[in-house]
Amino acid sequence: MDNTGGTTTTTTITQPPTHAITAPPPDGGYGWVIVSACFILNGFTWGITSSFGVYLSEYMSADRFHGSQPLEFGFVGGLNFSCAMLVAPLVTHLVRRFGIHAVMIPGCFLQSLGYGLASLSTRVWHLYLTQGALVGIGIGSLVVPSTAVLSQWFSRRRSVANGISSAGSGVGGAAFTWGTAAAIRNVGIDWTLRITGLVAFTATLIATLVLRDRNQHVRPTQAAFDVVLLCRTEVILLLCWTFASMFGYVTLLFSLSDFGLAIGLSESQATSIIGFLNVGTALGRPIIGIVSDRFSRIGTAASLTFACGVICFALWIPARSFALTLVFAILCGAILGVFWMTIGPLAVEIAGLKETQSLLSLAWATTVIPSACGEPIALVLRGLSSPRAYLYAQLFAGCSYMIAGVFIAGLWKVNRSKNHP
Repeated sequence: MDNTGGTTTTTTITQPPTHAITAPPPDGGYGWVIVSACFILNGFTWGITSSFGVYLSEYMSADRFHGSQPLEFGFVGGLNFSCAMLVAPLVTHLVRRFGIHAVMIPGCFLQSLGYGLASLSTRVWHLYLTQGALVGIGIGSLVVPSTAVLSQWFSRRRSVANGISSAGSGVGGAAFTWGTAAAIRNVGIDWTLRITGLVAFTATLIATLVLRDRNQHVRPTQAAFDVVLLCRTEVILLLCWTFASMFGYVTLLFSLSDFGLAIGLSESQATSIIGFLNVGTALGRPIIGIVSDRFSRIGTAASLTFACGVICFALWIPARSFALTLVFAILCGAILGVFWMTIGPLAVEIAGLKETQSLLSLAWATTVIPSACGEPIALVLRGLSSPRAYLYAQLFAGCSYMIAGVFIAGLWKVNRSKNHP
């Protein structure tokens, strides 16, 4: 009843619940700050790890760990990747409960502490615990949350954003490859490790503090190990691609420096091979991101995976000179990390934005075995009698990518048939 005595009809407007309102990704704005932060995080985590070939050559040629075999050192770099991915389900769970900063800030400390303690190592197993496991756990605590956050800020430009971000590992890898080699020559390996730890801590802490997620809009499930996803054919094919390609990736990343020495290159030239491989990574990944956004993301990943296998057979096996090895390193660097530059957008495309972190957690776990065993397998194959240095390891890397290509091609076919019945 109104004030004039008339009857008022009341219309009730039902508002949708807050949790149902989902704001679309801004595709820019503060998202570019997130890209910059992830670029730095990649540069000072995976970028430093990419320079492990310099440490590997130093450990294998010096008598720092008397009586140790080359195979033993192969596990150190692999532990960076495997431990980072092994803790991914736990990190995903902790991020859901406490938020990204509560998990990532301790990760900055752990990575830095790992390098610092490695400088005190007197046995190879000390390196396993410090430069291997501790650094790897720190990297996992930083990379796992940030990879999922980046995809929340972009839709149409998601692959470009991931390409620019993942290029940070190339820039960092190039800087730390040449920087590490120069530092070892001037101040020794112990102080090089300590300096690396301090620089990494400063950079990753700053990047972590500016990182922001959009969980209030996306409402991700953030399941540590979502078994339901394993019932989907696309997910199984994606994980098989991840597993197979990682063997080739780790072999190429860690073996090229020692390969250079094996074919008679100088230490300076062998270091340059790793440096230019990372230059190729820095230049190639943003371009691949543009192509991936413009065309099929799964199709682009499949093409690059097969291309990695082809250039292993066509360029790496016949490489006997610095020039050809350098050409191979630059081309290879642009595409060998196809998993890292595409896994975020692929996870969104296959599982949707809400399930991205859950699928990424499965993908990280899938990399544990190949990242831990890839380089040791390559070193075992290197020790076998063969017509030329590293022949069997080269075949192993090339075949790994070709097999992975079959799986990602299968994923492309399944996804296409589902979208275009």
